[in-house]
Amino acid sequence: MTVYIDPPEWPGHGMLWSHLVSDVSYEELHAFAAALGCPRRAFDRDHYDVPAHRYERAVRLGAVEVGSKELLRRLTEAGLRRRRPPRRVVTAT
Repeated sequence: MTVYIDPPEWPGHGMLWSHLVSDVSYEELHAFAAALGCPRRAFDRDHYDVPAHRYERAVRLGAVEVGSKELLRRLTEAGLRRRRPPRRVVTAT
């Protein structure tokens, strides 16, 4: 079981955020996030958004600290990357 977390450097809603991913399965990721106290609504396609105040606890629970590029590489290589669908362009007729 390996879950990865990047540093809390992503701004949003007046806070900084990390991303939490698994390189095994979404089930593993959901179980880890639940143990961390992250609500399911924090799941975004292929990762959890984790507020900075939960970062240290995630590491204590076993999340491996990696940079953002490394996190994305591991997620992609595991075949668990879910990209956002392209936005549809609406044209006036």
